Amino acid sequence: MKNLTEKKAIQALVHTAVESYAEGFRARHEGEVDNLEGIINMKVHNVFIEALGKDVQYYAALVRSLDSSLGNMLESLAINIAKLSFEIKRNVEGPLSNDQTRIIAELLEKYKRREKKPEVSDYQVLRTHKNGKNEVIKRHDSDYYLIDKETNNHYLIELKIGGDLDNKKARSEKEAILEQFAILSNTLPKDKKIQIFFATAYNRFGEDKPWRQERVRQFFVDDELLIGRSFWNFVCQNDRGYEWILEAYRSSAYLIKEALDSIKKTYLG
Repeated sequence: MKNLTEKKAIQALVHTAVESYAEGFRARHEGEVDNLEGIINMKVHNVFIEALGKDVQYYAALVRSLDSSLGNMLESLAINIAKLSFEIKRNVEGPLSNDQTRIIAELLEKYKRREKKPEVSDYQVLRTHKNGKNEVIKRHDSDYYLIDKETNNHYLIELKIGGDLDNKKARSEKEAILEQFAILSNTLPKDKKIQIFFATAYNRFGEDKPWRQERVRQFFVDDELLIGRSFWNFVCQNDRGYEWILEAYRSSAYLIKEALDSIKKTYLG
């Protein structure tokens, strides 16, 4: 019964998100059809795409807009689903000591030079360096700072929809999330569980296939990864969460298709 209630609540959120997204996407693009600085009209000036014909020119511009805005919708959907089980915060702020900053920098340099493979145990030492003499107050905006309503465990999640990061970004993302980990270590009791994750909304290599983005794996260990199914199951706090979300999304996807058809008629006739 509990599973059924959870499923209905999660799928209702998915349907609402898709419906709102489809309506907004259609209204935005159709409202800009005569605006030379509209999203699509500003993206059709690639003369090399233009030479391939009006249809290709239009689709190339629309797909870029669809991909970006759909990703934003999925990020918001994940937050709304997470609210069912977690308290949500969007930033971490507090003291960070010079010792902690040094430890983080040294770890990242070792990962960069491949002198060491990352392990969760590497940064647990940050929890013992709290209340140093040389501290600064630092604030980080966080994709997802979740506090489990039942266990009071704390989770920091960096979400990239498809997980496509280059080396420089992978390092900076790990640095930012380790600083957040250190700040929470300085502000929470020692017995509070704190975990960090790098997450993607889907597996760009195919669901249930190995996720092979080595540029990220250079800085994140397997236990810190929530890829596709694992991410959605985590925010749903249910091993069937991913299944429920896809079921609801697929049943509502016609709304987006209708919006795309309408936009196409508006721009191409």
